[in-house]
Amino acid sequence: MAIVGYARVSSVGQSLDVQLDKLQHCDKIYQEKQSGTNQNRPQLAACLEYVREEDTLVVTRLDRLARSTLHLCQIADILKQKQVNLQVLDQNINTSDATGRLLFNMLGAIAQFETEIRAERQMDGINKAKERGVPFGRKKKMTTQQIEELQERRKSGTLIKTLMADYNLSKASVYRYLKK
Repeated sequence: MAIVGYARVSSVGQSLDVQLDKLQHCDKIYQEKQSGTNQNRPQLAACLEYVREEDTLVVTRLDRLARSTLHLCQIADILKQKQVNLQVLDQNINTSDATGRLLFNMLGAIAQFETEIRAERQMDGINKAKERGVPFGRKKKMTTQQIEELQERRKSGTLIKTLMADYNLSKASVYRYLKK
């Protein structure tokens, strides 16, 4: 019956120290510096592989464990199949009892809601910036005149690789400009 900890921060510049301090009572701790949106989290996979029946997986917060409600439910399913309890320290959740399981599911849904609200606000901000004329995306490499010149040269038989070299463009970019 092991107590297994999992700690994660989103980027290399962040520190795991606060989480590791809270998890020091654990028998084994898995840790990684990976974005929550990254699907390739080898330490989480190793942790889920390691835990056994009657073990307890401990994390400091739900958002350190899963990237979405769906992902959280998938992890919960894995833990349930393996008969492993989940303890979330900061949110005082322990799935070893019915109340803890209820709270776990409610907080997972709320976390997903917050993520979706944040994404909506971000899109609102982007749309307002576009209305104000704020440019988005990469700056165009070629002027309208250069594009017309490129198209004329191609019509007269200039090879794609020559156009790539002359205009310092990739093959895909040359074809994209030729379509315009």
